[in-house]
Amino acid sequence: MAAISIRNVVKRYGKGPKANQVIHGVSAEIADGEFIVIVGPSGCGKSTLLRMVAGLEEISEGEIAIGGRVVNDVEPAERDIAMVFQNYALYPHMSVYENMAYGLKIAKVPKDEIETRVQKAAKILELGTLLTRKPRELSGGQRQRVAMGRAIVRQPQVFLFDEPLSNLDAKLRAQTRLEIQKLHAELGVTSLFVTHDQVEAMTLAQRMIVMHAGVMEQIGTPEEVYARPATTFVAGFIGSPPMNLQKGQASGSRFDIGGQVLDLPIGCPRNGELVMGLRPEHTSLGLDSGWAAKVEMVEMLGAERLVHCRLGANLFTVRVDGMHKPPRHGDLVHLTASPDHLHWFDAQTGKRVA
Repeated sequence: MAAISIRNVVKRYGKGPKANQVIHGVSAEIADGEFIVIVGPSGCGKSTLLRMVAGLEEISEGEIAIGGRVVNDVEPAERDIAMVFQNYALYPHMSVYENMAYGLKIAKVPKDEIETRVQKAAKILELGTLLTRKPRELSGGQRQRVAMGRAIVRQPQVFLFDEPLSNLDAKLRAQTRLEIQKLHAELGVTSLFVTHDQVEAMTLAQRMIVMHAGVMEQIGTPEEVYARPATTFVAGFIGSPPMNLQKGQASGSRFDIGGQVLDLPIGCPRNGELVMGLRPEHTSLGLDSGWAAKVEMVEMLGAERLVHCRLGANLFTVRVDGMHKPPRHGDLVHLTASPDHLHWFDAQTGKRVA
């Protein structure tokens, strides 16, 4: 096992003034045995960052160290890492056992050691009864477990997961997330896990890195990122449904969102143009007092409902208990904000101010 240090890493494609920079000075310290999830939308640079740690992409600037050793110029095979990809990349003509053992055979590991490692990994991943099968005889979830088993038998310092659950259906993804959690609890190997799915990020991460346009917007525990997003991007990306963000002019305890003035339960952090954030679950719905809003749509989600209202010129979502009778399309309702859960961001930079 080993810590990972990412120090002001930059990635450019091309040279000179026309170079396309896709990673902008990312820095992070990952502790030995920590499970870090890198999350962000498509094209944000998360897989590129992972591939630089793996040695599959060159680093334009900065440095990456694994276990205290700078690996910028170290070949992937010499970094003592194991990767699990979105596509399982199993050899179709080999059995499960042979797929898991192949890398060890190439490395000339003794046969009895290979047997021990493969059997141990098979037990951890509940693959013992499948070792003689070929990949075509397995389900998608079983194939992904074989891919993880192939990584486990190498006993690396670091596991790198590049969107490994993307090809699975919703039920299998939930089951495999649980298996990955159990795997990390048992092996304790330092892990980097890339995903665009915030649910995966929130459920798997000990800490998470939120990426956007090649920039690390925030790093922290899922609780920290959810409760105190550092930017409007993080606020709008983490959480389902996302945080309501309203741009307007603040003055004392009043907030003008363009034609509608909201009376706030507490004063604004400063006067002037700001973005106010409020999560759907931190807003209550009433009929008599609060911010007047018109209901546009109600979504039934079983134990809860999402009420989408028009507040000023923008949509505003409220999460309500599914047991209560919901308002109907066109109803006028009043919204009340929880004063302890108002978030404020700079309107120009998007960075958190309070």
